[in-house]
Amino acid sequence: MTEHGEGGPVIIAVCGKGGVGKTTISALLARVLSEDTSARVLAIDADPAGGLGFSLGFEVPRTLDDIRLELISQMEEGGSKESPEDVRMRMDYRVAQSLGERGNMAFMSIGRPEGEGCYCRVNSLLRDIMTSIAAGFDYVVIDGEAGIEQVNRRVMEGVTHLVMVSDLSMKGLRVVANLKEVADRMVHYHGAGLIVNRIHNGESALNLQVPPGIHVIGTIPESDTLRRLDMDGISMTQMPEGPVLDQVRYSLEKLTGIPRRSFQI
Repeated sequence: MTEHGEGGPVIIAVCGKGGVGKTTISALLARVLSEDTSARVLAIDADPAGGLGFSLGFEVPRTLDDIRLELISQMEEGGSKESPEDVRMRMDYRVAQSLGERGNMAFMSIGRPEGEGCYCRVNSLLRDIMTSIAAGFDYVVIDGEAGIEQVNRRVMEGVTHLVMVSDLSMKGLRVVANLKEVADRMVHYHGAGLIVNRIHNGESALNLQVPPGIHVIGTIPESDTLRRLDMDGISMTQMPEGPVLDQVRYSLEKLTGIPRRSFQI
C-alpha cells in the first residue's frame, strides 16, 4: 500500500518491550502522519497503561471498555431483550461520543483488556464498530500493550503494518524477535520493521544484533527536547523539527512506501 485510502486505511500497530519508548514512538508517528492535512488520522491507545492520550494531549472521558461494561450491565438488567440492531445503534453512538478530535486527528482509548464482564455479543459488536470507524480514516496508529499478549490474542489481526520498537538492549531485541515470530503466524500485514530508539552519541546501530528476518527502518537519537516534553506533560505534537522527526518520516517511508515529503509541514 503506497497511498492512503487505497484499499482501506493504513493501520500501523506499534509494539515492543515495556520501557523502550513505544508510546512516544506511537505519538510521533501519529503526529507526522497528521502533517498530511488531506488525510484523517486515528490514534488508538490499546495499552492498558493508557499513555498515548497524554502524549498527544487528549483527554479521555470514557474508554471503549467503559462503554462495553455499561452496555453489558444494562443488557443483563434488561434480560438481553434488545435486538442486535438496537444494541448496535447504542454502541455506535457511545463509541462516536468517546472519540477525542483535534484538527485532522482523532483519538480513542480501548482501556482494560476483555475479561471482566465478558459478554461475547457485545465484544463482537465492539470489534465490528472499531473496524467500521477505522475505515473512515486514512491512517490508524495503534499503541499496543507491552510484550506479545495482544498479538497472541489476535487483537491486531487487521493491521497492515507492524512497527516493533526496541532500544539497544538484548532484552528489547529478544522481545522483538518473539513479536515477529508470533505476528508472522497471526497478522496478515503488508510490511514490518524495527525502530531502534534512544541512540546516544557515540553509539551505533550498525553492529546491532538484529534478529534474523527483521529489518531496521529507523533509528531515533536520544533527545533532550523529547525527554523534556515527556517530563513536562507537553504533547508530542509540539516536537520541533530536527533529527527525531526526520527519522520518523524516514521510517514511515521505508515501512509503507509513502514518500516522506507527504509528511512534511
